[in-house]
Amino acid sequence: LLSLCHAEEAAVIVSGLRSTDVFVGESATFTCELSHPGVRNVQWWLDGTPLHNNLVTEISEQDGRIHTLTLNDVACHDSGTVTFRAGSLISSAKLLVKGIFPV
Repeated sequence: LLSLCHAEEAAVIVSGLRSTDVFVGESATFTCELSHPGVRNVQWWLDGTPLHNNLVTEISEQDGRIHTLTLNDVACHDSGTVTFRAGSLISSAKLLVKGIFPV
């Protein structure tokens, strides 16, 4: 019974999201690493809005443990809080998109 409980040990976040500053038109990448694969209900959010794979939003997973979100060609209105959720695990970080001002 003890070994069974050990095998069912819940995943934890090994490396959480880090806040990122980028300029308008650049890409912003966020990575979250989990202790082991198999966590269900993985979801990315930007300021409370669920994100999905498309031309500007790339969501990928490596070895079932490393989850990556890349936001391409960001604009000032993309600034906000990026949140990663996997089951009951949550990690958040700030995205700051800086404008390019003429000199």
